[in-house]
Amino acid sequence: MDEKEYKFRKNLGFNICTERRRKDLTQETLAEIVDVSTKHLTKIENGQVTTNIYLISKIAKALDVTVDELITEYKK
Repeated sequence: MDEKEYKFRKNLGFNICTERRRKDLTQETLAEIVDVSTKHLTKIENGQVTTNIYLISKIAKALDVTVDELITEYKK
């Protein structure tokens, strides 16, 4: 994996985790909403796996944010 992919994965995972916590959702609840296993969602949040745009879109919708907000670097 190159450095850009690594940064993308870590940033995406950080933003998903941040928004999930802001919405006071557990990983289990979000995973159920977007129809993935908790283990898979955990790996996404930890930057261990790359996911497809369809799942990123489902996660964004569940968190009431845009895809851009999830993939933008250094979200606050």
